[in-house]
Amino acid sequence: MSVEASPAKKKKQRKSSVGAKHADEVFTVKPEPTTPSLETSQWPLLLKNVHLMNIRESHFEPNTCGFSPLHRPLIDHIKHGVINLDKPSNPSSHEVVAWVKRALNVEKNWS
Repeated sequence: MSVEASPAKKKKQRKSSVGAKHADEVFTVKPEPTTPSLETSQWPLLLKNVHLMNIRESHFEPNTCGFSPLHRPLIDHIKHGVINLDKPSNPSSHEVVAWVKRALNVEKNWS
């Protein structure tokens, strides 16, 4: 008894990463004309009637300044980012900072 292979082989579908999905989409909070209602009857005692205590508005003006982390330009990451570096025991921290500062061509280093 011989088993024949099917002529049309199934291609493996490559799963796209979460970062790729997020880079393709724009995530913004859109304003709504009405205030959404909350059903708080089954909530714990301290959270009951929370919709009466908090003032919630559906009006929202999106901030057009800045970027989401996945859409932020590389120069902003370098300018305002943080580098967590595990240095070896031999060079001093001042030497390592000077090396990184020279490699990335940045002015600010410690603060």
